[in-house]
Amino acid sequence: MKKIILFFSLLAVMLVTSGCLNEMVGQKITVQKRTGEENIFEDYKEVNQKKQVEKAYGIVKNANWENTKVELARYADYQFQFPFKNSSENKIASYLLWITPNGENLEIVTDTNKYVKLTKQDSADLYEILTGEELIQ
Repeated sequence: MKKIILFFSLLAVMLVTSGCLNEMVGQKITVQKRTGEENIFEDYKEVNQKKQVEKAYGIVKNANWENTKVELARYADYQFQFPFKNSSENKIASYLLWITPNGENLEIVTDTNKYVKLTKQDSADLYEILTGEELIQ
């Protein structure tokens, strides 16, 4: 009896673990940095650490987005994507990111014309996750 319970317990743990791993497949952030004065981006960094991805996703998801078409004076400094894969669909959320002239905040625009200027703290946290560097303040 104990062997049967142990077997089913191990089987349940394995199924739950494999399900969680499948859900996390593809959960990363790809970051591209603008090169030169043109609107050309090159691969810069890939963030794969689960806690960093979740924190960045939380910052972006919980930001106070505005539905407005914003045209900023220069090309974006970075662009980043969250490719999430689940059993029903593959989605890529893409964002353009600017550092404000004073270097204290980040501004983000989506391809669906949503805009946000992040708080200083969220800006610093997101910038560090995306670049591995501190936001100059």
